[in-house]
Amino acid sequence: MNSVLAKEIGAQHYATQLTGYDEMYANKGKVLPYWEHFMKSIEQIGRDELELRRREAQRLLRENGVTYNIYTDAQSLSRPWKLDPIPLLISSEEWAVIEAGLIQRAELFNLILKDIYGEQSLLKKGLLPVELVYGHEGFLRPCVGTLPDTERQLFLYSANLARGPDGRMWVLDDRTQAPSGAGYALENRSVMTRVLPDLFGESQVHRLAGFFRALRTGLANRSPTSRADSRIVVLTPGPFNETYFEHAYLSSQLGYTLAQGDDLTVRDGRVWLKSVQGLQQVDVILRRVDDSFCDPLELKSISRLGVAGLLEAVRRGNVAVANPLGSSVLENNALLAFLPRLSRHLLGQELLLPSVATWWCGQRRECNFVLENLGRLVIKQIDRASGIHAVFGANLSSQEKSRLRAAILAKPYLYVGQEQVGFSTVPAFVDGQIAPRNAILRNFVVAGEDGYQAMPGGLTRVSPLKDNLVVSNQAGGISKDTWVLADQPDQQVSIWLQPRRDHIVEAINEPLPSRAADNLYWVGRNLERIEAAARLLRTVLQRWREAQDYTEYSDADCLKTLLRALTHVTVTYPGFVKDDPSLLTNPLPELTALIKDAERHGTIPSSIHAFTQSAFSIRDLWSQDTWRSIDDIRRCWRTGSFNEPLEIGALQSKLDDLISAIVAFTGLTSESMTREAGWLMLDGGRRLERCLSLIALLRATVVIKQEESTQYQLLEAVLMTTDSLSIYQRRYRSFVQLPMVLELLVLDQTHPRSLVYQLNQLYDYVKALPRERGKVRISAEEKLVLEAFTKIRLIDIAALTKSQGDSVVYSALEEVLADTSKLMWRTSEMIAKAYFSHAEGPHQLNPTQLEDEL
Repeated sequence: MNSVLAKEIGAQHYATQLTGYDEMYANKGKVLPYWEHFMKSIEQIGRDELELRRREAQRLLRENGVTYNIYTDAQSLSRPWKLDPIPLLISSEEWAVIEAGLIQRAELFNLILKDIYGEQSLLKKGLLPVELVYGHEGFLRPCVGTLPDTERQLFLYSANLARGPDGRMWVLDDRTQAPSGAGYALENRSVMTRVLPDLFGESQVHRLAGFFRALRTGLANRSPTSRADSRIVVLTPGPFNETYFEHAYLSSQLGYTLAQGDDLTVRDGRVWLKSVQGLQQVDVILRRVDDSFCDPLELKSISRLGVAGLLEAVRRGNVAVANPLGSSVLENNALLAFLPRLSRHLLGQELLLPSVATWWCGQRRECNFVLENLGRLVIKQIDRASGIHAVFGANLSSQEKSRLRAAILAKPYLYVGQEQVGFSTVPAFVDGQIAPRNAILRNFVVAGEDGYQAMPGGLTRVSPLKDNLVVSNQAGGISKDTWVLADQPDQQVSIWLQPRRDHIVEAINEPLPSRAADNLYWVGRNLERIEAAARLLRTVLQRWREAQDYTEYSDADCLKTLLRALTHVTVTYPGFVKDDPSLLTNPLPELTALIKDAERHGTIPSSIHAFTQSAFSIRDLWSQDTWRSIDDIRRCWRTGSFNEPLEIGALQSKLDDLISAIVAFTGLTSESMTREAGWLMLDGGRRLERCLSLIALLRATVVIKQEESTQYQLLEAVLMTTDSLSIYQRRYRSFVQLPMVLELLVLDQTHPRSLVYQLNQLYDYVKALPRERGKVRISAEEKLVLEAFTKIRLIDIAALTKSQGDSVVYSALEEVLADTSKLMWRTSEMIAKAYFSHAEGPHQLNPTQLEDEL
């Protein structure tokens, strides 16, 4: 071992920091053989290079949109997932023991679940206290008799494991409701194979694809129909859930539709997906919503996350739900005290993986033991849904112990006491050094065709601080990849089943949920709002700088008009249209708000937030490249990155970067999205918003009569803002004149930024949108767009720009633009009414105030 490299990275002093069992050293005083090669490789990599690879891992995770929502964090939507570059290594011999124990527990919990909602013989024989089951909120009486007639009703199972001071693996708790973490484990593996590719290949690590293949096959086999194209959806609580990334990630990786409760409906005892193509029957639901919230009709009536009537559809056998509704009854801390006896009774076996010692206070002797030993036990409620976290008795004051004692005595059946287990430590890369940190391993088991199958790996989490026993993502924990080492190279397989050579796979036309269509539409609209605001603001800053350098009255008048136009285009009223001359002579405060105020609607950060939120809500629809471009848009306008005071040149550079990021996103989606309903909604939203933004810009600038020099500057500014100045110069080779500008920006069907081009594209889109079968009449939205298109095509530029008396505006031009704007707003309303879920989030729907201002 190279002592210099070992000292640099901290490995030389690692052993001196150990206070208990360590995964790398065990209790043997030297590095275990299967860790030795890995640590030598890490030392050869060196501290600086390992830090670079850690940063590369975080960059990949950030660009892939991997997040974990911290409920106490106001910015939780963008909380990054943390990954340590040093994995947890598990030998093949030890994994065999862990795997057998996990499968045994899955079998045991499956039998307990079947009995609780079936014959209830365990209750009748006294093997399980009635109060323990019926007093738990996870026991859902309406679910009795609803479990599917399959051998393995518990589809997914996970357990949190930790190694105690004696070197044995202990199960801290079990997860049976909607176990989370498997998707994060898969993403961790994907990143680790990129940042440590050679070391991963040399280590002969078991692959994870087999587990996810079994998951796909198992879900397909649960379908109550015999159709080959059974529709499977992932039911998510939505983007504010702590593990929403995983819901979107798994649905994308497995090829399923991601749905929220409002995307589904029950009719005639069947579950249907509400999509822009109409209702589509759902056969299997992989739920990530707590079971009691899944059906407001029979379970929690206050729930807005579930589907009314879902339980009845399950009862009739028309839909399969994994895990079954009611399975949270197994997430009962008190059950741990009875598992050894239940294992002997149901399986005829001793537990291979023991649970942490648990005493249920619903029994008098056990309750007395807990009360007498409060100071050295961990006290928990039997129900995780209570929201009360573990209480470490050793940390309580005398007064706090008295209050806890009183609470236990009042309702003893709701509490358990558990032995405080010291976790083993694992090597972690902390502040440039390898240091020991407490760790918990979460493993996963799925019901496959031939029995339960464990993921050969898992999600390891380590505490951020030394000797901290609270290890969770909500508490700021750091994740690790888990490498189960094989005796020989593992076979490379795909998550997707490979078809037979003679079998031709037919494409499946996946429906677009109404909520996803809604979000795609608003991604397009918000993206265009950002671009329109950024382009006009860039022009305003340029004119402001020029107005400071020159004293011509035309420069000042042009700037004032552009400032008012900025308010109209961004809809940030009253803004610069307010009757306050000081705003126009000193625009910096209002411009600063447009640049930095995320709470004010219409500002650039507000629109970016709305864009990101809509994009995040349909995370499963984006490719990794597209998601990286979304992240680029968000990152290049972080409000905390602006220097004070604001400097015009720096702002213009930031606006350039923002516009470039928007163009990259537009290009990626244009080149990678199929021209189906999703594209129609995304680009249709962009086109409609571009119509509105362009009309607002024209009405606030060229519609108003100006002095010749001022008008010239305004026309040039409008062409710059719409990225049309070079086209104008090449085409007309003359001074900028109003008729030619209007011809280019309003009537030119070949110019991608003209008004008629947007209307033409929009008309093609609304014609192509799905409609009721057999309906041949033109839709309301088609009529509106066609009317707007016809109105613009029939205009006479010369007549529109003809002065009429003493009017300060070109009245005919103003009238046609105002009418077209109203038609676009009505079109948006008709599209929303026809295609979007009625339970939609807040969006700005009000038109601009130009009618009142001009």
